[in-house]
Amino acid sequence: MEDVKLHSIGISIFGSRVIWALKLKGVDYEYIEEDLQNKSESLLKYNPVYMKVPVLVHGGKPISESMIIVEYIDETWPDKYLILPKDPYERSVARFWAKFAGDMEPFLTRYYCTRGEEQAKVMKDILGMLRSVEEHGLGDGRKFFGGEILGFADLAFARLILLFKGMRDITGLTSPLEVEEFPRLQEWMERFSEVPVIKENQPNYDEWLAYAKREMENLFPSPSA
Repeated sequence: MEDVKLHSIGISIFGSRVIWALKLKGVDYEYIEEDLQNKSESLLKYNPVYMKVPVLVHGGKPISESMIIVEYIDETWPDKYLILPKDPYERSVARFWAKFAGDMEPFLTRYYCTRGEEQAKVMKDILGMLRSVEEHGLGDGRKFFGGEILGFADLAFARLILLFKGMRDITGLTSPLEVEEFPRLQEWMERFSEVPVIKENQPNYDEWLAYAKREMENLFPSPSA
């Protein structure tokens, strides 16, 4: 089999998505930890457009963007654990919810980067999107977005778990996922986090939290004593 290498960093949930996909497929790979303050020549070579992680290199050919990489892994190693369903309709539904997860992320970023009335407005938008997920994405007694097993859309929504957890730990405010309005999302989050491949290969939350707090401090410096 051709060499498989993953360039990423330990706090990246995007990199974790790729690791989870590789683990689900049973693909052996070499992990290369990058320093984003001093990017390696390999990273700049393999991702000259965005110059960011993760990058999967398979047989010398680079693939960038985490969900594109996940789909590549699923198609390249189709014999074990289907991440995307075979049925064209079910596959389109999985891609729809994965895109919805991606569409939500800028709102969460804006929540962290605003204050006062603007932040309250952003939260209103977030709650509206969460209601759509609760009702339509996880209805009909589904354990995961695609049914009984973890799949493509679940990996896409994983970053939201991290961002909502950070919302509580950084701002001290209650995460929307901790209120009674979203029982299906709460159950999904717990179920997802207990899948062995997920549980054993989580990004380092403490390091991510420290990084996020530094970024917040840069945006909103504490008043001088």
